Amino acid sequence: MTNLILGRLTLYAQLTRLNRPIGWLLVLWPTLWGLWLAADGTPPLHLVIIYTLGAIAMRSAGCVINDFADRNLDGHVERTKNRVLATGKVSVKEAWGVFATLVLLSFILVLFTNTLTLYLAFGGLALACCYPFMKRYTHLPQVVLGAAFAWGIPMAFASVRNEVPQQAWLIYFTVLLWTIVYDTFYAMVDRDDDLRIGIKSTAVLFGDQDRVITASLQVLVVIGLLLMGSRFELNALYYVGVAAAAGLFVYQQRLIRYRQRGPCFAAFLNNNWVGLVVFGGIVAGLVEW
Repeated sequence: MTNLILGRLTLYAQLTRLNRPIGWLLVLWPTLWGLWLAADGTPPLHLVIIYTLGAIAMRSAGCVINDFADRNLDGHVERTKNRVLATGKVSVKEAWGVFATLVLLSFILVLFTNTLTLYLAFGGLALACCYPFMKRYTHLPQVVLGAAFAWGIPMAFASVRNEVPQQAWLIYFTVLLWTIVYDTFYAMVDRDDDLRIGIKSTAVLFGDQDRVITASLQVLVVIGLLLMGSRFELNALYYVGVAAAAGLFVYQQRLIRYRQRGPCFAAFLNNNWVGLVVFGGIVAGLVEW
């Protein structure tokens, strides 16, 4: 009996990608940017815990709804052919149960914030649910993913200040552009398979101009980060973090230069370090001398 339970939990971990933390880290980093900036460097501990758990739960829920939407397509894609819904190891009924549990957990966490944050949470849920279906109708599903991944920023400001000031939206759109870049790298891994089965993405849309366009977007992200430093009056140490992020962007462009699956995936994964160095820059940049 114990082995059976552990076996199902292992499959659920694969379904929610809890065994691959890169996804929830890419949600968490910009949320922490927002928390630290909203609180001028001293966010309440309970909010840090709430948003960390919330990032894990909602990203996991997003993976479930994504795999449900793609359950009849994943088997035709090299990278996703062994996903547990595509192979039938987890049933659709089970997947919906896992999804409902994760959404309920996220809802309970939000109840420990305030009314404005609660209202905003419904927007985040809607974006998370819409994204998986966008690749059937538009070549810009990465824009929807960026809107979802960045949604923790206005929620963080709402939790700390009970409002979402204009400068919060500067962070939001900077993160949205950043997400488009790294998820385009991710989509480049599957581009050949996606073209064959008719899945849309920015990688398909950009075609041979993928490197030029992603590099241009990365320049805009760096500009956004620089503007954040000015708007929030961060000290010089913040710009060290921005410089490190810019260096990582250059490295990522080098990785994707031949558009090979492995290096493109490595470029995607490398964005975890971008989130970390910018967060480190924000923490250091808020220190008063």
